Amino acid sequence: MLTFEEKLSIINTFPELIRKDISMGRVNFHYEKSALDKKIVVHNLHPNGNGFVYTRSIGNYETDNKGMTNIRDYTENELVDIIQQAINSLSPEANAEIIPDDETWINANEQTLLLCYEDGLWNVYAGQDLDGSFHSYNQATQFLDEEGFERK
Repeated sequence: MLTFEEKLSIINTFPELIRKDISMGRVNFHYEKSALDKKIVVHNLHPNGNGFVYTRSIGNYETDNKGMTNIRDYTENELVDIIQQAINSLSPEANAEIIPDDETWINANEQTLLLCYEDGLWNVYAGQDLDGSFHSYNQATQFLDEEGFERK
């Protein structure tokens, strides 16, 4: 496990991140150019070596309900990789997606859902009922895929 100081040293190599000291010796790192409301990339990095990185938009990581992945036991390479992916997922370039028309999705039971872009969110409707809201098109389509729906 990397020490707190080693993790700080690695995180400080990302010039786009701004350090924000918080209580009990913990540190957050913000990505001020984030295209989303979410700006914290590294959350609650603690002197005991524990901490979290925002990975909700990345996939392939186990996250808590806030979209954070624990980095306590990460190696240097793993830490660099996850932070770079987190920054990339929040970048304006990654979030400047082309907005497609509303999409109808259907499952094997002929149930249909409608995917719409509204007020900065990707909403999934079952009839007139809101079934889910997502920050990105990729998150919404991943959800639909996992639920067994295909684009019609």
